[in-house]
Amino acid sequence: MVDVKTMRGTMALILGGSLLALASAAAGQSAPEASVSAPSAPALVDLANPLMGTDSSYELSYGNTYPAVAVPWGMNFWTPVTGKMGDGWGYTYDAHKLNGIKQTHQPSPWMGDYAAFALFAETGAIKIKEEERASWYSHKAEESRPYSYKVYLADYDVTAEVAPTNRAAQFRFTFPQSDQAHILLDAYAGGSMVTIDAANRRITGYVRNNKGGVPGNFHNYFVAQFDHDFSVGQSWGDDGKLDATAKREGDHVGAVISFKTKAGEQIGVKVASSFISPEQALRNLQSEVGSDDFDGTKAKAKQVWEKEFQRIAVEDPDIDNRRTFYSALYRMLQFPRNFHEIDAQGKQVHYSPYDGKVHPGPLYTDNGFWDTWRAVFPFFALMYPERDGEIMQGLANTYKESGWLPEWASPGHRNVMIGSNSTILIADAYASGVRGFDVNTLYEAMVKNATTSKGRPTDTKGRTLTAVGREGVEYYNQLGYVPYDVGINENAARTLEYATADFALSRLAALLGKSADAKRYAEQAQNYRKLYDAQTGWMRGRNKDGSWSANFNPYKWGDAFTEGNALHYSWSVMQDVQGLIDLIGGDRKFVDRLDSIFTTPPIFDDSYYGQVIHEIREMQIVDMGQYAHGNQPIQHMIYLYDWAGAPWKAQLHARDVMRKLYAPTPDGYPGDEDNGQTSAWYVFSALGFYPVTPTVGQYAIGSPLFRRVTLTMPGGRKLLVEAENNSADNVYIQSATLNGQPWNKPWLPREELQKGGTLHFVMGPKPNESWGAAKVDAPFSMSKPQ
Repeated sequence: MVDVKTMRGTMALILGGSLLALASAAAGQSAPEASVSAPSAPALVDLANPLMGTDSSYELSYGNTYPAVAVPWGMNFWTPVTGKMGDGWGYTYDAHKLNGIKQTHQPSPWMGDYAAFALFAETGAIKIKEEERASWYSHKAEESRPYSYKVYLADYDVTAEVAPTNRAAQFRFTFPQSDQAHILLDAYAGGSMVTIDAANRRITGYVRNNKGGVPGNFHNYFVAQFDHDFSVGQSWGDDGKLDATAKREGDHVGAVISFKTKAGEQIGVKVASSFISPEQALRNLQSEVGSDDFDGTKAKAKQVWEKEFQRIAVEDPDIDNRRTFYSALYRMLQFPRNFHEIDAQGKQVHYSPYDGKVHPGPLYTDNGFWDTWRAVFPFFALMYPERDGEIMQGLANTYKESGWLPEWASPGHRNVMIGSNSTILIADAYASGVRGFDVNTLYEAMVKNATTSKGRPTDTKGRTLTAVGREGVEYYNQLGYVPYDVGINENAARTLEYATADFALSRLAALLGKSADAKRYAEQAQNYRKLYDAQTGWMRGRNKDGSWSANFNPYKWGDAFTEGNALHYSWSVMQDVQGLIDLIGGDRKFVDRLDSIFTTPPIFDDSYYGQVIHEIREMQIVDMGQYAHGNQPIQHMIYLYDWAGAPWKAQLHARDVMRKLYAPTPDGYPGDEDNGQTSAWYVFSALGFYPVTPTVGQYAIGSPLFRRVTLTMPGGRKLLVEAENNSADNVYIQSATLNGQPWNKPWLPREELQKGGTLHFVMGPKPNESWGAAKVDAPFSMSKPQ
């Protein structure tokens, strides 16, 4: 008789699923004997497609991603370049030519890059300018992995490869027979320097290019160590003329070294950089690459990714769904990037993009909290509490160095987006049991955000960065809302986001024993009520005198809202969904209103922007009514059915969005990927649950995508999520058990998940409208008796 567990693992192999043995190995158990002779399963990391989301443009985003060659949360990424220097769309899938492989720190095309430089290989006459040196290439001769990139440069008969570490990388260029083989280092415009050191086979220098958010002494120092002697070394300056000058400094300089090569000869380059000093750049190279060859660095990077991927081992016959899942997981584990380095004493130190000094301790950057507080940071709190704690300590360091919490850092404060969302992710981390950070300093910073807008940072032209702190906070604290008619844009969105932040702040205050603060901020968390217009049934901008904004159009994007309209932002009451249900008129009307989002045609008013912004177009074209999943404000909305007695509708729509809007392809995202948030929605939703309300430790249940997932929780405990009878048609939960006991609530507690055990769903093709529908079983709301 065949053991059922062994048979299931063998079938997973046959169907192309993840090995049961993989999960067993992670648990320190022996693999089932029957799987020993079976073909070995591919590494989970090789299911990820870094090209997912790269078929994007300014007008329409299917991700706005680039193929990042990196390790999780790495300081430096590397990516092939098809676009022009400084263009946010550095790599686009439909381009035909490559002009370099660059070090990049770009979090999104809208934010731009900083501290970038590129390497490239040529044969024949030297070509310096991007448009002249660019080589034809094909995706058929391109291999893109999270841990490596390889491409054939057809015009030069050269194969270029790169593999990463945290702060360094290795390149390998395979040349044909040539008396004129060249490797270029383009230090890019924006302030750069190169020095050719033939005796030590090195090019060193710095780059200063950026899009803002840096102090005046900002530099990224680099070292490129070659494994071949140079036959010729040349450089170019701002005039673009090449000669034998060994050192160049200017706005845009670069270097070229040349060789005579045999057919198939490989030339290696080890590269590292530092924001601290040239000496630290060399230290980073020696400590992270050292004597490793290219294949060794590549194998180590692969191992780092595989370790993280094995923490969520998926078994399911649908290979495309698994590819999408791991592609999304790859994106979610990239940001925020660490900005700290390791000094000669083995201590964490960082150059501060806030005060320009070097400080001890960690720092993370390149993140927009308006996006990532929703699901990325809750995932870190659930699965990576130690990493999350280090990120939080980095936020404490940011406050100490700048006087303010970041809201969009790249690498320092940037004047983008709205809200006080740093408060939410900090409070959620602490409430989720994350420790190892200075919570009292962060609490002080959060209260400052909620108290004053005075003394905020300024840009290089002396203009106040209104995205830091709370713009309009004095009005908000006086009136309970940011008025529509006082010259503060996106005022209704600000009010709603401040109210959610106040809820999170009240929860943290209570945990820290600050009862007066807890009461005050809990009261302010109800400020969303001041914007609900009972006549229209939507949230609406309100004037300083209490009157409603004139000429209200619920389909108008922007204006009182941020990258959305009233139909999107009216659901931004995560802290009190029951209170919103009551305002709308009860469960039935609430469910009907949710339904209307999917059935109302995608009409829009773009007059605030003067053009159809890409977020509008992405809503319009997917045939899902007004549901704008390509942007963050509405991404939680599907799960609100769980509060109103209709969780089966959450199951239907969650599965529909996963099926329709995500794929492991270059057009695989529904809009901007945004630092892992759109990916995190998919990762959580595919597991079957999603964080809606911060700090309460509850996850609203949707529809699990996979038949079996084994999660390795913090401390090594295993959580098995099973979905019996799961398929593309069987999207509805018929029943559920948690550790063998019936589970009829449409939400899951964080503490129970982190303990490990088995969460078992039985799925079917028709909704069980009674499961999870009891009002007493609804998730947390401020207005619901607890």
